[in-house]
Amino acid sequence: MELTKPSIRITTDAAEIDLDWLHAALSERAYWAIGRSREIVERSIAHSLCFSAFDGPQQVGFARVVTDEATFAWVCDVFVEDGRRGEGIGRRLMEAVVGDPRLAGLKRTVLATGSPGFYAPFGFVALEKPERWMMRPGPGATG
Repeated sequence: MELTKPSIRITTDAAEIDLDWLHAALSERAYWAIGRSREIVERSIAHSLCFSAFDGPQQVGFARVVTDEATFAWVCDVFVEDGRRGEGIGRRLMEAVVGDPRLAGLKRTVLATGSPGFYAPFGFVALEKPERWMMRPGPGATG
């Protein structure tokens, strides 16, 4: 799937991901992924649907969806280059995510965010019964 808008191109072709840019973006500038190794970034890409935003040849945004493509999806690692925020790149990434036919009809799509207002226009709401959700933190997990 490819979505083209003025000057920004969104693609789900994982072969186009600029791994140098993405690893630096996540491990150095994304508060939730500081210190993430390149090997972990590569492994996460291999097991997810990935959405990349490009301005010409330069990658400027990324979003990842972990899913079974049948009942459940988790949107994560949504990142837009610092100097490019406010240009609608994140909005275009999320339009591509919610419009992807592989994710249509899922019972539940979730995400965790410090910016709930950004995601509300895409249909995301607070958990109905958060007391039913649990997590099993891994080594070094915080927040």
